[in-house]
Amino acid sequence: MDQNLLERLKAYTVVVADTGDINSIEKFRPQDATTNPSLITAAAQMPEYADIVSGALAWGQKEAGPGKGPDDVVGLAFERLAVDFGLRILKIIPGRVSTEVDARLSFDTQATIEKGRSIVRLYEEAGVSRKRVLIKIASTWEGIRAAEVLEKEGIHCNLTLLFGLHQAIACAEAGVTLISPFVGRILDWYLKDTGRTSYAPAEDPGVVSVTKIYNYYKKHGYKTEVMGASFRNIDEIKELAGCDLLTISPKLLSELASARGDLPRKLDPDAARSLQIAKIPMDEAAFRAMHAADRMASDKLSEGIDGFAKALASLEVLLRERLQQGAAS
Repeated sequence: MDQNLLERLKAYTVVVADTGDINSIEKFRPQDATTNPSLITAAAQMPEYADIVSGALAWGQKEAGPGKGPDDVVGLAFERLAVDFGLRILKIIPGRVSTEVDARLSFDTQATIEKGRSIVRLYEEAGVSRKRVLIKIASTWEGIRAAEVLEKEGIHCNLTLLFGLHQAIACAEAGVTLISPFVGRILDWYLKDTGRTSYAPAEDPGVVSVTKIYNYYKKHGYKTEVMGASFRNIDEIKELAGCDLLTISPKLLSELASARGDLPRKLDPDAARSLQIAKIPMDEAAFRAMHAADRMASDKLSEGIDGFAKALASLEVLLRERLQQGAAS
């Protein structure tokens, strides 16, 4: 049977849509879907989702109660908005949706725990089991500790902005459900740092990083799932065929669906178990030392948190404007 590459990939990797655009999810019908502040902000500006934005603001006004200012309403509304997008997505997909904690809380363990509980509570109030929700948290030491607590409460977590093996090991030791090691952002950093214009697909630094993490997990029997993320081209995806999950943008899903040819499995748990890979002890001191020594991971984690924080600030401005428009009408 002449299958396209997307169908071939689905034979041994769970395909996840990396988007807040519900129309794209309906088109490609992935197993799971992930969102982040940048994707939600972009989707919230699309006319077809104006009703979701209006609904979130109305809910925020009701929850805030009389006499509360716009900041209180907007603060409640943007969490509701992310959940409402998630609820729409869950009507389409059979699996799980990832919803992100406010990136500005990335270094505050207790606030992250409370926000994770709050997000799950909103889903459960809407009739969705917590089993279908992944709370996305940045892979800081503080974020990983928050995820450890949430996982013990049956709240499953997706640790994102993950660039280094030290982050991956700490996540696995904490018993998190899933990690999202980034591929394209690692490539971006190396292209800029080295002045190169390209890498061969198998030598792509992002591909090498995720392969290393996958092999380490399978060698040492960790249950945490590996979901490669942040792709720049389909060659990166092809090199990671066989990874537990891959979260892919609509543009690259479309390219895979249009392409034909062989797609050999590159990552395999049995092959990983046969490798000689030493186990690395991980505590806070080791984590911070390895993070400080990894210039790329340090740069990209900080940059990623800053980027998501700016997207949230933009979303707050958008919600405040819509709130004022509603009050004026």
